[in-house]
Amino acid sequence: MADTIVAVVLAGGTGTRLYPASRSDRPKQFLSFGGDRSLLAETIDRAGFADEVYVLTRPSLADQVREHAPGAAVLTEPEPKDTGPALTYAAHRVREQVGDCMLVCLPSDHHVEREGATEGSDRRTSERTLPASSDFTETMTDAAGVAAETDALVTVGVEPTRPETGYGYVKPGEEATTDDGRTYYPVETFTEKPDQGAAMRYRHHGYYWNAGMFAWTPDAFLREAADTELAPLVDALDDGDPERGFAAVDPVSVDYAVLESTESAAVVAADFEWDDLGAWDAVERVRESDEDGNVVLGDGLTVDTENTVIATDGHVSVVGVSDLVVASYGDRTLVVPKRQAQRVREVVSELDAKGLF
Repeated sequence: MADTIVAVVLAGGTGTRLYPASRSDRPKQFLSFGGDRSLLAETIDRAGFADEVYVLTRPSLADQVREHAPGAAVLTEPEPKDTGPALTYAAHRVREQVGDCMLVCLPSDHHVEREGATEGSDRRTSERTLPASSDFTETMTDAAGVAAETDALVTVGVEPTRPETGYGYVKPGEEATTDDGRTYYPVETFTEKPDQGAAMRYRHHGYYWNAGMFAWTPDAFLREAADTELAPLVDALDDGDPERGFAAVDPVSVDYAVLESTESAAVVAADFEWDDLGAWDAVERVRESDEDGNVVLGDGLTVDTENTVIATDGHVSVVGVSDLVVASYGDRTLVVPKRQAQRVREVVSELDAKGLF
């Protein structure tokens, strides 16, 4: 394995589905959602296994990143165009600055328990039981080791605990082992955001959630990206003109642009508690609830209320309801059924069109 491991933390998004806590000038990675530290600061702590840590963000957020991650180097991409262009830019820049290395790519807004999965949690059962690393550091160093030996693009797979339709899924192939004993699985297929029936089948048949955490060498990733719609960006970066490259490509996720098309992908299994804090309904999965199933972040009062998420930077009183999200920050308040929490993006879309997000 390359001597140097570089963690690249992605912190350029806004977290639209966590509106109104998350706004255009106050993205969710800078918020704590009931924890002691911001999501970004917690991610930087988890990346302590790496020799160097970079944070990739938008120019307008660079100062806030430095406040939350004072020990990290900061890269600013010319414009936000999703994870495909972002990770292409990061791979090229880190290769220029560091040279031969392993890249471990981490989102800045996920929930991870370092100690491992909680006892008694719902675990998948299938004919094949895939072994998993015991904690986050071991998983990510395993992923880096597999990427170094195989020259593959490695994703981390998390064992599903429910038929989630908002995540991508990975179908693992036959078990393989590196020379130093690290277990991995060649990827047979990636599937993005299936319907409920497919998600239930995937969970039963041994698929993994694609957790959006990756390991690869810069050379391997840029080689694969050059055969995709990201090719104009790779060429422009080689020419030293990243602005031209970003102007030449459309927004696209790394999953769609690269991982679904490559024949050199592998998955390493994880065994730590993980959740993508993408929407308000995720909060109740990672924060403690009261005896009525309510999760309250901030100064909230509940009366005759069940299974409701309340989040506020002021005070909110909720009476006689169930299965709602009530979020109030500043002069903005959101009320939505938990089962429709993903629809917050529709609100944000309208606000953004009016310049009010």
